[in-house]
Amino acid sequence: MPRLRDFFELHFIIFLWGFTAILGKLITIPAVELVALRTLLTALALGLIIYKKGTKFWLGSRQGLVVFSVGFLIAAHWMLFFASARISSVSICLVGMATCSLWTAFLEPLFTKSRIKAHEILLGLVIILGLYVIFQHETEFNNIVGILMAVTSALLASIFTIINAGLAKKIPATTITCYEMAGACLGTVLFFPVYTYFFAEGGALNFALTAMDWVYLLILSLACTVYAYTAGVRLMQRITAYTMNLTVNLEPVYGIVLAWIIFNEHKQVSTGFYLGAAIILLSVFIYPVLDAFVVRRKKLKQTLPDEIIIGKD
Repeated sequence: MPRLRDFFELHFIIFLWGFTAILGKLITIPAVELVALRTLLTALALGLIIYKKGTKFWLGSRQGLVVFSVGFLIAAHWMLFFASARISSVSICLVGMATCSLWTAFLEPLFTKSRIKAHEILLGLVIILGLYVIFQHETEFNNIVGILMAVTSALLASIFTIINAGLAKKIPATTITCYEMAGACLGTVLFFPVYTYFFAEGGALNFALTAMDWVYLLILSLACTVYAYTAGVRLMQRITAYTMNLTVNLEPVYGIVLAWIIFNEHKQVSTGFYLGAAIILLSVFIYPVLDAFVVRRKKLKQTLPDEIIIGKD
């Protein structure tokens, strides 16, 4: 059962995630190289924490491989996420990421064999409407590509969040994150040959970090990943994947405000973007009210006599 403290911590984590896109744009090396370094530093830091605390690390070959493999999804998610922010803007990237709740509404019942909730599907349709409005008004090719990359990134984030919700009930959060960061680092390295041949500028990797890049990278790795990601996995022990992903829709609010302040992005997007973004973010504020209504109605049906429910005297 989630506590009020859990929800406060969740919102702080989401603020850090909103800041992640800002850091990703401030760091000068390309997205793929950035993900490789971020995951490497994070895995090493978590390994040290696990060693110091004596947390269980060995999961067995079969379970360990499953958790390690989730890292490949995370690597793809982050590469698309940072690339989206670079190609288009932080604001567009974060609005695309808000579709996590849409994907989760459809995918979580398939993974958990639970019933599909009508109000979650309704909110998913609201998000589709918001995306449609954005696409109707955005004409720049880079912005269209950016939001498509962000939506794909959100799909991957939804999948590994659902998987982690199940893993977190059996495995310590730091262990899960360490395995997944190691897997993400390896997945990124395995992608290097394809990346350098088709996408890298000059056909070569670029790890030329400036002094400020190192500062931003350490903040990104330690605060926004080691703490935020591990705490997020831990909170999944008490908060459902759908609630987690829907609340993550506040990430664009924090990130867009920061992007306005740092990059003046409010001058770079169309009026239609704001209208579509408002529709998408509306789902964040509708969900608690709608979900509470559904829960109360369900409890009422369970407690009242059948005659009252069907309207008999």
